[in-house]
Amino acid sequence: MDSRLTQFAALNQKDKAPAYLSLVSEILTRQDQSLIAADLHTLVETVVQDVGIVVGRQVLSELVRCLGTGSISDHNLRKRIVKETLNTLQPRIVSYEEQVNSLRFQLADLLETEEEWSEAARVLMGISSRSLPDEEKFRVNIRIVRLLLEDEDSVQAETYYNRAASLSNSTSDRETQLQFKLCQARISDYARKFLEAAMRYHELSWLAEIDEEERKEMLSAAVTCAVLAPAGPNRSRVLASLYRDERSADLPSYNILSKMFLDHILRPAEIRTFEERLRPHQLAKIAISSNDQLASTIDDDDSAEPSTSTRRGPSTVLDRAVMEHNLLASSKIYNNITFRGLGALLDLAPGAAETMARKMIEQGRLKGSIDQVDKLIWFDAAREEDDAQGKAGGLGDVEQTNEDTGAPFTKRWDLQIRMTAANVETIVQHLAEKGFVQQPAVAA
Repeated sequence: MDSRLTQFAALNQKDKAPAYLSLVSEILTRQDQSLIAADLHTLVETVVQDVGIVVGRQVLSELVRCLGTGSISDHNLRKRIVKETLNTLQPRIVSYEEQVNSLRFQLADLLETEEEWSEAARVLMGISSRSLPDEEKFRVNIRIVRLLLEDEDSVQAETYYNRAASLSNSTSDRETQLQFKLCQARISDYARKFLEAAMRYHELSWLAEIDEEERKEMLSAAVTCAVLAPAGPNRSRVLASLYRDERSADLPSYNILSKMFLDHILRPAEIRTFEERLRPHQLAKIAISSNDQLASTIDDDDSAEPSTSTRRGPSTVLDRAVMEHNLLASSKIYNNITFRGLGALLDLAPGAAETMARKMIEQGRLKGSIDQVDKLIWFDAAREEDDAQGKAGGLGDVEQTNEDTGAPFTKRWDLQIRMTAANVETIVQHLAEKGFVQQPAVAA
C-alpha cells in the first residue's frame, strides 16, 4: 500500500485523480476485508495531507459515495471506516464540508439502526449548515428532535424544535410537515402542556396520510394527555371531543375517559390501571411549594378536628390531575363541603385541600367561594356556563357573561331579607282580611 502511494505522489497532477480513484475502487472490492479499514485510513490521510484540494475532493467524494451505496455490507466495518474518515476530515471541514456532512448523515443512520438515539442526534448536531438550504436545515433539526425525544431528552429537544419552528415555512413536503406537527405534540407532552398536546395528538389522529396503527396510538396519546391536563372548562371541551370520537371506545383508557367526561369521582383501583400505561415523564414527581405547605400547615393547626391524612399535596402529575378532577366532580354533587370533608375525599390534609380549591377558583377552573371562618367551600349553583362549555364539547355559541365580582354571601343575605319581608307582609294582609288584626290608620 505504501509503495503504491509513493508511486502516485510522483505522478503529474492531472494523472493523480484517476490513480487514486482506481485505488479506492480496488480496496473496496477486495475479497479479504481484514485490511480494508487500515488501507482506507492511510489513503485518506495521504490524500488530505499531500494531494491538492481539487483532487482530494474528487477522491473523497467517490469514497463517500461508495460507502453510502453499500459497497461494504458489514455494518461494523462500515461504521468503523466512516468514523475514522470523519475524524481525519473534521479538522479540515472548511475544505471538505460537503464530504464531512455526508459522512455524518451516514454515521447517524448507522447509529439509529443500533437505537443509539442520543449518539445519532449528537452526530447530526455537528453538521455544518452554512451550505445547506433552509429546507434541509429544517429536516435535520426535526430529525434531531425526534432522536432526542426517543431518549426522553426533552430539554435539548425543545431547543432544536425552536430552531425548526423558525424554518417551518421553508418546505411544502407533506411528510416533513407531518413530522413537525408530531414533534409539536410530543414537545408539548414532555413539557407537561397536556391540554395543548391532547389537541395536537387528536388532530393528527384524523390524518389519512398516517398509518392506521399510528393514528390509533396518537388517539390513545390524546386521551392520556387529556386525562393528565388541569381540570376545568377547557379540559371538559377536549374530553367531550374525545368521548364522542367513536374510535375511543376501543382504547384501554376509555373507562377513565368516560368517567372523567361524566364527572364521576375516580377510585384508586381505576387510577392504578391507567397509571401502568403512562410513560416516565408522565409519572414525574412534583414539588410542593413552600408557600402552599406553610398555608396548609397553618390551616391544619387551626382545625378543631384532627386530620385523617397528613399529605400536603399531590406527589405526581397523575395524582394532581385526579385530585383536581375529583374536586371538580364534587362541585357537581354538593352545594358546599367542609375542608375536612374535602380532604377526606382527596386524601389530603384539610389545609392542603383548601389550598387546591383556592388555586382552582383563582384560575377560573372552579366556580365557588371559600368561607374560612366556617371552613366551608361553597360551590356556585349556576353551572349553565360550565355545562355549555363542557358537555357541548365547545360546539356552537356559548353565552359569555361578565364575571360576578360581588360578595356572594352578602347578596344571598339581602335576598333572604327581601323574601322574609315579603312573606310577613302577605301574612299580615291575610290576617287583616279575616279581621284578626286591624290595619294601621293612615295619617291625614
